[in-house]
Amino acid sequence: MCMETAVANEPSPLDVLTRGVWRENPVLVQTLGLCPTLAVTNAVANSLAMGLATLFVLVCSSFLVSSVRRFVPNQVRISTYILIIATFVTVADMLLEAVVPDLHRALGAYIALIVVNCIILGRQEAFASKNSVGRSVLDAAGTGVGFTITLVLMGAPRELLGNGSLLGVNVMGPSFEPWVIMILPPGGFLMIGCLLMARNWWNLRTAQEQRREARQQLGVPA
Repeated sequence: MCMETAVANEPSPLDVLTRGVWRENPVLVQTLGLCPTLAVTNAVANSLAMGLATLFVLVCSSFLVSSVRRFVPNQVRISTYILIIATFVTVADMLLEAVVPDLHRALGAYIALIVVNCIILGRQEAFASKNSVGRSVLDAAGTGVGFTITLVLMGAPRELLGNGSLLGVNVMGPSFEPWVIMILPPGGFLMIGCLLMARNWWNLRTAQEQRREARQQLGVPA
């Protein structure tokens, strides 16, 4: 009976995949990974490269951690996870250097610092080490996509207002006066503040609508 209840309460694969995109977004909800979020989002290309590299490391490390979780002694699990993560970070670093060397130079040390990104280690400890391979990969993919989307949402306005361009293509015309502050550190704090404000507004609006619907169903005046 207890086993049936546990299975019934278990999130569906779709929920595992999508919750990291919005409901449990690593940046906007859990406020994790803020260092690369603020540092590399002064351009869309940098944001995409960091997001995809983090997604790659998340998915691969979650797959491997979930595969070997029954064979790793509890006393060395954290060091094992870090070793696995560091291996895939090295692969991502070498791939970026070989394929897009300019982006690799622009990101600098932040690619290597993915090793200590608390989003990745947190998902290994909280989910991959306790769930099957399939569910762990879905969780990692959703979290990585949510992280990438957040980076792009920050990078696009910062590059557009700070340089007048998107992906290096000038779209604002020669008469546009760039807002230099947007590509400087204060611009990162401004953008993440705007995103957090927008998400909180959406949550408040949704909660109000749910309360209104509940009152209508009970016949209580709004």
